[in-house]
Formats: sequence, structure tokens, C-alpha cells
Amino acid sequence: MLLGALTAFAPLSIDMYLPALPTIQQYFGATEGQVQLTLATFFLGFALGQSLYGPVADRFGRKPPLYAGMVIYVLTSLGCALAFSIQALTVMRLLQAVGACAGAVISRAMVRDLFPPDETRKVYSALILVMGVSPMVAPLLGSYVLVLLGWKAIFLSVSAAAALAVLGIYFRLPESLPSARPFSLGYILSTYRGLLADRFFLGSALATGFSSAGMFAYIAGAPFIFINIYGLTAEHFGWLFALNATAVIGSAQVNGRVFHGHAPERLMRIAAFVQCVAGLLLIGAVLSGASHMLWLAIPLFLYLSCIGFVFPNAVAMALANHGNVAGMASALLGTLQFSMAAICTLVLGAISSTTAGPMAVAICLCGLLGVVTHLVFMRGAAASG
Repeated sequence: MLLGALTAFAPLSIDMYLPALPTIQQYFGATEGQVQLTLATFFLGFALGQSLYGPVADRFGRKPPLYAGMVIYVLTSLGCALAFSIQALTVMRLLQAVGACAGAVISRAMVRDLFPPDETRKVYSALILVMGVSPMVAPLLGSYVLVLLGWKAIFLSVSAAAALAVLGIYFRLPESLPSARPFSLGYILSTYRGLLADRFFLGSALATGFSSAGMFAYIAGAPFIFINIYGLTAEHFGWLFALNATAVIGSAQVNGRVFHGHAPERLMRIAAFVQCVAGLLLIGAVLSGASHMLWLAIPLFLYLSCIGFVFPNAVAMALANHGNVAGMASALLGTLQFSMAAICTLVLGAISSTTAGPMAVAICLCGLLGVVTHLVFMRGAAASG
């Protein structure tokens, strides 16, 4: 439960303030692209920061960098609440992400430390259940905090939650590093090169990266599309977002329990094809005019319901043969995943549009690239294994 809570700070930081994006835009007198940049820089910080925590966690233990990351998160969340301009908020969001990624990297590594390889896929599915509650609850909570206390209270609340998590780490979390690894630039670079040379690892990382990029295209675009175009209130958008979050949670539990004995690469491949179909349906809805929001909401639900089959299987396969460098493997996996998400969100933020077209194109493209990844990398890697 504690590991799941630590991984939840990233989605909590993303999802809880989504209903406030139009309000933040008005508060600072910013453009839509400038506000979306606060989301894109979070993805960028989350991607780059992970590569720093991995080598430290493999050398000095899991808990010291976890403490450092959570303290950074507490302070920068306060900084977000006190930001005096949209540019200051953007910088604070970048640093907030650097703190948040400690929990994601080290939690994945600790699962690999503490559980045998044939059980990790089930445990990762359980982690998604715990951290999946945050995307379901966060927009609802954020929308009501926004209405009652204002957008700054959203950042103050996550700062307080992180302070409580530090206490949980101290009292309840054991140190799990099996053996210390060298801490030198040459060793770190050679380890990362070795991981990238593993087609199974690279294929898993790209598969989860493209799937994530499509999901974050939805996260970046949905508040403006459903609130500004279709006229949903912040509270109603929170309920819509929660419904889509249940799709992620439900599919992850089906993956971990019902399909526990099935080949993970096959489940991921089927999910990739379904996400590709969902992307094509979105393109069709936009081209046809999409007079009702359901024409967009249904393909989005279909796309997101496949994520629970992609993420746990991809993480389990990527780390299965790299337990001796689980921290760095987890870090590289997260860096690739969120770098792709950051690029996708930055491109969307740079496009000025009053329609759902850019979001639909991004999700469709991610679905297509996910299928290509499986055909090029995963089948060959599975066969060679």
C-alpha cells in the first residue's frame, strides 16, 4: 500500500489540478499553450529526473534517495501554490516532477527486490490498483477544492500528503537493496547501453512509452475540449475523468488476476491493436463533426481501458532479467516512457486549435506506433528468448 501511494504522487500531481487549468489560465492571463506547458514540463522533469535516482538507489540504498525526492516534492508543491506568474509555476512544476519521480522509480525497483520474477506482474497490477485510485479521485477532489478553496489549495494539499508519506517511509518501509552496485559515470553509461541493447527491454519501454504518450495527450487536451467546447462544469469533468480512470484500474486487475497465466507479450500486442482502433475511431469522430461528446468519450474509454494490460506486463518484462540493476532499469524505463509523453504534450501545447483534432491525431499516431513496436521488437524478442 505504501509503495502504491508513493507511485501515486505523479498522477496525483497531474490529475488533481486538471479541472483548474482553465481557471489558472484566467488567473495569470495566460494562453492555453502556456498553461499546457505547465503539464508538459512536469512530464519532462519526471522523465529526466528518473535517470538520476536509478544509479543512486542501486549504490546507496532505496530509502535515502526516496527521502530526498519526497522533500523536494513537498517544497516545490508549496512553491507552485506561491507562484507569482505562469512562468514561475512552470519552473516549479518541473522541479515538483523531479521530486515525484523518486517514488515511481524506487517503488518499481523495490517490487523487483522483494518478489520473485513470476509474481512481479501480479504485484505491478496491484500497484496500479492503488495508484489508479488517484486518477479516479484526484480530479473529483481537485474540482471541489477548486470551487471551495481555489486552485492554490490543490498544491498545498499534495504538499501535506507528501509530508505524511515521508513519515510512512521512515516507520514502515524496509531497505531492500540486495547488493550495492558501483557508482561511476562509466559504469552507469555502460549499464544503460546494455539495457538499450536488450530488444526485449527496449520493446517493452517503447510499447509503454507510446501507450503513455497517447494517455497524456488525452490528459493535456481533455480539460479544454470537454469544459470549453462541450460546456462541462469542472465537477462533471471530474466525474468523466474518474470514469476513464476506472477503465485503467479495472483492466489492470483483469490482467493480474484473470490472465495471470497468459503470455504477457500476447496481451500487450492485443491491447496495442485495440488502442490503434480507438485512435482511428477518434479521427473518424473529429472528421464527422462529433456533435455530441460521447463520440469522443467512447473511443477514449476504449483506449484507456487497454493501458492496464500494457503497463504491468511491460514493466514486469522489462525488469525480469535485470534484477541486479533494478534501480537503473526502472529509471531508464520511466525516462523513455515520460520523455515520449513530454514530447507529445509539448507538441500539442504548441498547436493552437479550438477542436479535438490535435488530441485525436496524437492518440491515433501513438496507437499506430504501438502496433509497429510490437511487430518489430516484441515478437522477435519473445522468439529469441
